[in-house]
Amino acid sequence: MESTSARILRIHPHDNLLVALRDLKAGETVTLEGRTWTLATDVGAKHKFAEHAFAPGEPVKLFGVVVGKASQPIAAGELIHTYNIKHAADPFSVAAKKPYGWHAPDASKFEGRTFRGYRRSDGRVGTRNHWLVVPLVFCENNNLQVMREAFLRELGYANNDKYANLVRDLLSARKSGTALKDVPMPAAGKIPENRPFPNVDGIKFLYHSLGCGGIESDQLALCELLAAYINHPNVAGATVMSLGCQKAQISMLLDKLKAINPAFDKPLHILETQKIGTKTGMLEAAIRATFEGLVEADKCRRTPESIAHLTVGVKCGASDGFSGVSANPAVGMMSDKLVTLGGSSVLAEFPELVGVEQEMIDRCVTDDLSQKFVDLMARYAKEAAAVGASMDMNPSPGNIRDGLITDAIKSCGAARKAGYAPIVGVLDYPQQVTKSGLNLLCTPGNDVEATTGQAASGCNLILFTTGLGTPTGNPVTPTLKIATNHALAAKMPDIIDHDCGGIIDGESTLDSESDALLELCLRVASGEQLARAEVYNQDDFIPWKRGVSL
Repeated sequence: MESTSARILRIHPHDNLLVALRDLKAGETVTLEGRTWTLATDVGAKHKFAEHAFAPGEPVKLFGVVVGKASQPIAAGELIHTYNIKHAADPFSVAAKKPYGWHAPDASKFEGRTFRGYRRSDGRVGTRNHWLVVPLVFCENNNLQVMREAFLRELGYANNDKYANLVRDLLSARKSGTALKDVPMPAAGKIPENRPFPNVDGIKFLYHSLGCGGIESDQLALCELLAAYINHPNVAGATVMSLGCQKAQISMLLDKLKAINPAFDKPLHILETQKIGTKTGMLEAAIRATFEGLVEADKCRRTPESIAHLTVGVKCGASDGFSGVSANPAVGMMSDKLVTLGGSSVLAEFPELVGVEQEMIDRCVTDDLSQKFVDLMARYAKEAAAVGASMDMNPSPGNIRDGLITDAIKSCGAARKAGYAPIVGVLDYPQQVTKSGLNLLCTPGNDVEATTGQAASGCNLILFTTGLGTPTGNPVTPTLKIATNHALAAKMPDIIDHDCGGIIDGESTLDSESDALLELCLRVASGEQLARAEVYNQDDFIPWKRGVSL
């Protein structure tokens, strides 16, 4: 990739599109690789322009592959947008698979490094020690809300006091006749340092809208997902809340838990409202059981653990035209270094692999894995077609506005989060990671459906790149937001954990940023630093009810 200290960038030698790193005006002259272009139109930062004149139907390339075709004549130096190109991608097949060679990056500075984690009896290591409260059906959500309000405030896990204080101050101002606009925002409250359960990082509540209605496969999928969360290395134990008559039965959950981990031995308290009788009785029993669970969970201690015990989900959302240039490849290089050190990473979002399928096929270490990937992509495409949709409908208005014009353009940049390591596992949702190395996980592109699945697969950290900004978090897995550009990091400092914008401005390199990201992972994994999403209790959880979600 060319140095980004200039105003424009060619990502791959085979590209016939160039990326604007700054806002460029029509008539402006730009030079790269000894060639000069006079811009035919304004080209905003993050957007692309034509290297040469295109005839209708001619392929346009970015990241070295086809990402679209011209839908009308395009002049050299003209902005590429939805009105002059349409989505297209190269064909792919297992039969076309080519030998794949990979040169592992130098990760020697991290050899022997450890983090302080929670070792579980099955040998996995958690970066957090949470207690879960899990409803088997949506009917229990109100009980969860009552418990959440009671536990988080009384035990020091509520971090949003300043908003309650703002409401209180506004009420006082109204009573006193003070202008409401003159009421200042209260200062943020401090996270209590002396919690009664210092070794319990949080009490997490998995609200959802499922568990009854639908078909049996919906209930089995939900129970498998909940079982994966209960078994997660970041979880010490769980309280399960059941109404009693719902389709997602306790026996289903226990069967899935046994299938995932036959030797499961964490504390598990299961309560059923229709057996206990009153709402008050159910809440009292659940609160007592959860408190007893916290006493047990607090006995866990962090111990030094190898970096190889990190399993990092790599995800992007609210992406922009710089995502595939800065944050995504930086995360990808971090992933390659982690894999080199014996750790694992998980790339999700199959609708955002359209256009790079052949690369994924080539990188799979066996033909069986390649075929599984092709089959999952084909099933996804078939399900979308059945309802009149297609995989290439993934880009959002915000993506398009900021330079991701086709799904293939978005996908090619998104795939860079996985670096270049060989693929050792291809997982269907919500299968578990069982092999160290790079794994693919079939999930939607929907941010929270994807991160929910990544956590279920066993990720104990998630790196989430964003160019437009999103607060997304997860109940059990620290989710770190990585900015693609300085402007976003300055605009949303309370949700961004790391800024890769220096790559765009020529202030840093992919190598230096990947090292910084791995250091960040070690600090957060050790509990020395909280993800910004954790500070705000941003516990997003959306099960994927199998169907079309792009």
